[in-house]
Formats: sequence, C-alpha cells, structure tokens
Amino acid sequence: MSMKVKTILVSQPEPKVENSPYFELQEKKKVKVDFIPFIHVEGVPGKEVRHQKIDLSKYTAIILTSRNAVDNFFRIAEEMRFKVPDSLKYFCQSEAVAYYLQKYVVYRKRKIYVGKRTFTEMSPILKKYKSEKFLLPSSDSLKPEVPNVLNDLKLSWDRGIFYRTVVSDLSHLKDVTYDILVFFSPSGIKSLFENFPDFKQNDTRIAVFGNSTVRAVEEAGLKVNIMAPTPETPSMTMALEKYIDDVNKK
Repeated sequence: MSMKVKTILVSQPEPKVENSPYFELQEKKKVKVDFIPFIHVEGVPGKEVRHQKIDLSKYTAIILTSRNAVDNFFRIAEEMRFKVPDSLKYFCQSEAVAYYLQKYVVYRKRKIYVGKRTFTEMSPILKKYKSEKFLLPSSDSLKPEVPNVLNDLKLSWDRGIFYRTVVSDLSHLKDVTYDILVFFSPSGIKSLFENFPDFKQNDTRIAVFGNSTVRAVEEAGLKVNIMAPTPETPSMTMALEKYIDDVNKK
C-alpha cells in the first residue's frame, strides 16, 4: 500500500503548546492534521463519591496517576467543602503529573513524591510509606497493574471513582475520511465502533501507541500500519514522519 498521506486524524484534543511536534510534522511534511477527541472525561458528582463511602478526612496520602486525577480530586474536595490539609502526602506517577499539581498546591510546602513513568515504577517509593492510608482517585476504568502493585505491597488503600471516560459523539465525521487514524488507547477503538458500527478500514492506515491499543485494534479485526513506541521511533510523531517519508516518496 503506497498511497500518499495527505490527511491525519489524531483521536485526542489539540495540543495547547505552540511547539507541539504535530504542528512541526504538519509544516514539514505538508500534511493536514486534525485533532478530535474520541473520548472525554466527565467528573462524577460529589454525591456519588459519598455513596462510595469515601471520607476524604480519613486519608494521609493520595496517589495521582494523571492530570485528570489531580483535577477531579480537588474538584471533589471543593464540592465536599473539605479543606485539603498541608500534611497530605502526594504520590505522583510521573514528573508531568507532579508538575501539574502546582496548579492547586504550593509545591515547596508540600510532601510530594514522584515516580518515573509507569505505575509499577512507583513501587520502591510507595513501599517506604506502608503506614499511610492511601486514596486513589481514578476513572471508572483502571489498568490492572494499579491494584496489583498496591495489593502486592500490602498497603492500606481505597479507590474512589472520581471521573468517567465517556465516548464522544463523532456523528459529524460520518462522511469524512482520513488517510491515517491515530489511536492512543483501547477506549479510542471502542469509541470508533460505538460511533460507526459498520466501520471498514479499506485504505485507511491505522497508527497506534502502546501494546494494549495494538491488541484492541487487532481484536476489532483491523490492521495496524504504524506503531509506536519502538526503539527506532519512540514517539507517535516520529513513527508518523517515518511512514510518511516511506510512502510519499513513492
């Protein structure tokens, strides 16, 4: 399949930064890149969180796996009129999450512990704080590694469902086709088929990030054409650029 690439649909919100590699790719390779989130996050009301028997005052530490977790923890605290104590310890899955936390707390005055990237890589840090009572604010879908790690460490922890991942309405794309569709999670694939149950891949190339997304694409009977991360192309934009170079040359 050597059909040239002119249009790409990324199933995520448009990057907020001006120097995003996607904008560079668009300029450099003269392709059109559109951003349309296939899924979005909706906060769970405080009332529902109360039904989950979550009492924020019981916890001495909080585990934050994403920016959504940060936003929704502070939203729920506000809804419940709970003053977040200065003594609360924050365990952030990555630098990016810890950095985002500054939106809500004065960084240097708080106890903040930062992992590397994956949840499993947080184990050595969490292990040192076995006496804490942990709260994990999460979405309705949780990666299995998260409870596995916390249970293996025998920590005292509760999960609170503070937000949900919801399929976006994509009906406006019904008659639109793109040369490449880019997916970052299995829920993106789920959204594709909920919106377009009769979707046929035909000449559309599918680019995916991560093994779980590859599996979701293959289980849906579709073919993966572009994959990241790989040693050669650690980011999605690098993988797209390499593919465009290969097919647009022909």
